[in-house]
Amino acid sequence: MEPDDPPPAPPPGTQTLARGLSIITAVAQGADTLKSISTETGIGRSTAHRLVQMLIVAGFLRKGVDNSYVLGPSLIEYGFLALQQNPVPFVARPVLEQLSQKLKDTVHLAIRENDEVFYLDKIPSLRGAEMRSRIGYRMPLTRTGIGKALLLGEEHASWERCFQSDHERYGPGPADAERFLTVMKRYTAMGATMDLEENEPGIRCVAAPVRDGSKSVVAAVSIAATRPYMPMERMRALVPVMREAALDISTRLGYSAVTAGANRPRR
Repeated sequence: MEPDDPPPAPPPGTQTLARGLSIITAVAQGADTLKSISTETGIGRSTAHRLVQMLIVAGFLRKGVDNSYVLGPSLIEYGFLALQQNPVPFVARPVLEQLSQKLKDTVHLAIRENDEVFYLDKIPSLRGAEMRSRIGYRMPLTRTGIGKALLLGEEHASWERCFQSDHERYGPGPADAERFLTVMKRYTAMGATMDLEENEPGIRCVAAPVRDGSKSVVAAVSIAATRPYMPMERMRALVPVMREAALDISTRLGYSAVTAGANRPRR
């Protein structure tokens, strides 16, 4: 499905399920009252109230402070189960912890989902610097270092499509398509990518792709810090460090470095 295609209609007979899922999504995105849930989902208040009560009984929602609605314990439980069924976060965690201890800066692990960055893990900076990323957060592929790393190994046409998708979804970015493609070709040769405050002012990062036994890019790892801790000299020095960390995770996932030459992007 192309990024601008409308979402598919729910299969016949699944309207109640679709409405329940849309309520969970609305609450996850900040709707915390019956009125706001009804407004966000387009579901009538009486129907929304019945579905909310059902979701509370099932543990998918719960009442928070001031009788607001928040996500419930069942979603926390299922979230952990979902992580356990994905080997990447568990295999990568020891490597992320080593990077955090060694470099003192924020470490991220992410995958690509629906042409966006989806954060699977984050270890905050030991220097106290904060940034808006968090586990479960989504960001643009073409404006984050970790997103660009997820695109390494793909055809140039895919880079262009993702650049246009981010332009439409997030608004105009700091670079045009031609410059983005030129930079991506350089990153491909380098085996790592950078974010020079393209996504968040004052935040820079260096990232590298993680591959599995099929040689496909399945995740990416990054180190991020505020500009004073990330001068260009340090960013260049971190390129081999991040490549090595990504290779360590990749090897644990069955990737063989001997076949690395087979992973160059097709043109």
